[in-house]
Amino acid sequence: MLALDQISKAYGSHQVLDDVSLQVRRGEVLGYVGGNGAGKTTSMRIVLGVATADSGRVTLDGVPVDAAARARMGYMPEERGLYPTMRVQQQLEFFAELRGLSRPDAARAATYWLDRLGVGSRRDSALEDLSLGNQQRVQLAAALVHGPEALVLDEPFSGLDPLAVDVMAEVLREEAARGVPVVFSSHQLDLVERTCDRVAVLHGGRLVADGTVEGLTGGDGRRWLLRSDASPAAWAADLDPDTRASVEPAHGDAVTVRLAGDEDLGRVVDAVRRHGTLRELRPWRPSLTEVYRDVVHPGPVETGPAHHELEEQAA
Repeated sequence: MLALDQISKAYGSHQVLDDVSLQVRRGEVLGYVGGNGAGKTTSMRIVLGVATADSGRVTLDGVPVDAAARARMGYMPEERGLYPTMRVQQQLEFFAELRGLSRPDAARAATYWLDRLGVGSRRDSALEDLSLGNQQRVQLAAALVHGPEALVLDEPFSGLDPLAVDVMAEVLREEAARGVPVVFSSHQLDLVERTCDRVAVLHGGRLVADGTVEGLTGGDGRRWLLRSDASPAAWAADLDPDTRASVEPAHGDAVTVRLAGDEDLGRVVDAVRRHGTLRELRPWRPSLTEVYRDVVHPGPVETGPAHHELEEQAA
C-alpha cells in the first residue's frame, strides 16, 4: 500500500497541503481530483521526492519511502520529462537501464510497451516528431518500462483521443490487477468514474472526500428523481408550507428533489398527485461530477416550498 500520512506543505504563507492522509491499496486504482491549485501535483511530487513535505511521511507497504523505493515507482509528470531529440526506443531503454534492468531486458520492455500503447511504429522517431498525444503515450511507457511497484501519474489522459484513452485506462487496470497501487490525477471526472475503484477529492490543500466510486455516487438518501406529467413549477408552488425541499431540473421531464426530512417526501408526492400523475420516483444517484460540486461547494438545503427558479416559473 502506498500511503501519505498527515502530509503538510507550505510555500511562504501559502498552505498548499494541510494534514493530508491518503492510502492507495495494492490492486487499486485511485482517482485524485481537485481544482487547479488544490495541491495534487505537490503531493505527488512529495511522494516521488521532487518536493519535501514540511511534516508527515510517505510509506510503501508500511516502510518509509526512500530513494531506493522511489526508484521502484513509476512517475508520469504533467509536464513531459523526456528528451525531445532522442529516439523513442533509445530513451525508453535508457530509462529502464537506469532503473536496474539489463540491456536485453530493457530492450524487450521498451519494445513491449511501445507496442502495447500503440506507438511501436514510431520507435525510431525523435520524440519531438510525434504528435502530443503520442508523446503522452511514450511518457506513460517511460513510467512503466521498469515494471514499477507503484504508479503515480499526473494528468495521464491529457491530450489523448478516445481510443488512446481506452487503451491507457485498460493498461492501468492491468497494472492494478498485478498488484500495483495506481493513483492518477485528472480533471475528466467521467473518466475517473468509470476507471477508478476509489476517488479522493482535494480542495484548498485538504482532503474533503475519499471513498469508493460506488459509495460516493450512491446518493445520500435525501435526493430523489421524480417524473410526472404535471408541471414542476405548478406542483412545487403548491407544496405544503412546512415542506423543506428544493426542486431542481434534471433531464427531460425529470427533476431532482432534495429533502431535509423523511416526512417531506410524502408531502412532495401529495403535491404532485394533486396536479397530475406520478410516473417515476426513485433515489437519485449523482454522477461523480455532481458529487465533486457538492463537496467542493456545499450548499444548504433550500427552506420553503420550492427552488427559487421554479418559484419564478410559477409566478
